Amino acid sequence: MPIELGVSAPRKLASSPGEKRAAARSIEDHIEPGTRAAGRWADDEHVSAVREFAARDGHGWVTSAALKKAHGAWADQVRNLMDRLGAEKDALRSGNAVLTSTDLAVGSAVRERSSLDTF
Repeated sequence: MPIELGVSAPRKLASSPGEKRAAARSIEDHIEPGTRAAGRWADDEHVSAVREFAARDGHGWVTSAALKKAHGAWADQVRNLMDRLGAEKDALRSGNAVLTSTDLAVGSAVRERSSLDTF
């Protein structure tokens, strides 16, 4: 990504098996637990806010319903993010196996026939 756009990308991606294992472990040990904790915190705060804006004596705030709707969207986003993190973690752990089997399949398909194959 061009730095002029205010966006930068890592110069080196994890490509060795050890780097991929470390990246998957980082997702599992740090990113997923932090994301879950943020989701739980939002759940707790949401309950308090909805309670404060809820109807009392037949009169309530529209804000309460809006908060419930917004929290539903937030919960969906957290769930999608957790699913994506899990998929990325699995891909990092299985990446070498997928590439190796693909390489072997392509290699066997393009390999020239040899007269030694008949022995």
